[in-house]
Amino acid sequence: MPRHPDPALEKRILGAASRLWARGGEKLLTMRAVAKAAGTTTPTVYERYRDRDDILRALRLETRRELFATLSRTRTLQEAIQEHLQFALEHSHAYEVLFDGVGKPPSLHEPWPSFNLIRERVAQQIGGRPREHNRLILAIWCLMHGTAMLIIRGKFEGALRAQAVHACQDSVDGLIQGARRKQLPNSGPKWPANLILGEGKRSKIGNGDNVGRRSKAAPR
Repeated sequence: MPRHPDPALEKRILGAASRLWARGGEKLLTMRAVAKAAGTTTPTVYERYRDRDDILRALRLETRRELFATLSRTRTLQEAIQEHLQFALEHSHAYEVLFDGVGKPPSLHEPWPSFNLIRERVAQQIGGRPREHNRLILAIWCLMHGTAMLIIRGKFEGALRAQAVHACQDSVDGLIQGARRKQLPNSGPKWPANLILGEGKRSKIGNGDNVGRRSKAAPR
């Protein structure tokens, strides 16, 4: 018999999977362990997800949808940065799964709506087309994710946690101000054409080129 949709059960399954993954990665994330942690049976989990990879994909897509819904309610880049960090800290287990292997397939070729939203917000602030700001967006992304993971894994609390969040926000503001004045440093080569992010199946990470080797031979 076909299964009946049960959003509450599926949410429990995905929540259990995110907690198991955060605790022990692949070693702990088995279908049986997910079923036990979700308070259901292993056959029930298999009725909804083919295997562990299918669960992880569903979890990534659900987390991306929730993060994008949160950021879509903001009006400025600064608000989006703040909400991104808040979301990461409130959903730390799912957030860790979301960014585990993000630069590799299949995650690389899945939708990245929040990445694109922030890229559009940057373009609104400093002009130009969103794709022209890929390197700046990558810098902002590194700041946000690095801050979130340092707080999560480092167990930052109280004043230290607050200072880390504000330091990230201030650093992003500094990057935006530098971009407006066209004073951002550029220590390496131009953004390669075969490095495409946030565009679903078209996304690539630039493997196979020798840009990195050229930059070492002729530093700028």
